[in-house]
Amino acid sequence: MSFDVAKKAGSAMAKTVAYVVIYAIVSASVHWLMSSFLPTHNIPAQGYESYVQVLLALAFGYLIVSGVAEFFYWTLSAKYGHTTAASVRNVIKILGIGALTAAIAGGVAGGAAGVALGGFIGIVIGFAAQQVLGQAVAGLFLLIIRPFRIGDSVNIVGEEGVVEDVATLFTTVAKNDGTKVLIPNNAIIGNKIYLKPKQQSQPPS
Repeated sequence: MSFDVAKKAGSAMAKTVAYVVIYAIVSASVHWLMSSFLPTHNIPAQGYESYVQVLLALAFGYLIVSGVAEFFYWTLSAKYGHTTAASVRNVIKILGIGALTAAIAGGVAGGAAGVALGGFIGIVIGFAAQQVLGQAVAGLFLLIIRPFRIGDSVNIVGEEGVVEDVATLFTTVAKNDGTKVLIPNNAIIGNKIYLKPKQQSQPPS
């Protein structure tokens, strides 16, 4: 890992820790302000504290998840390159935001109802993101295993052409007639991949 990449990874982790500390301080300050200070001045604010805390949790939760994702991006980018690291970052963000939403929902409800609600919302988010997450995970496997590379002539799920790009969700294949086909990565995993031999230039006669 180069010094510049290590510095950026360390900066991302430092920001994440700072977000956690700032969130703890702000959350405690809001609790004191709305449950102790404002009521002494005849301002009934206790009923609104939960809403403010939810907004704080969402805002700082997103920043924390993004910071963790950036840390993994810079850690992996030196070894696996931008595309693979970006795929990992996107997967972490999707999982992190889903878990954050389910946890906040469960915490607001509280008790056994909160556990049930959090689990239910987690299941709903899981089903809603299943397609996208499945494609992202499949893209990550393709980038790590590398059964084919950009520039390879392939036949994938019946589409024949040259691999132009392997992204988080889709693999782009350029066909001979100029058409570009975006193939979902989860459709590639588990199917046959035909790698065509590279054409060698003929020596001049």
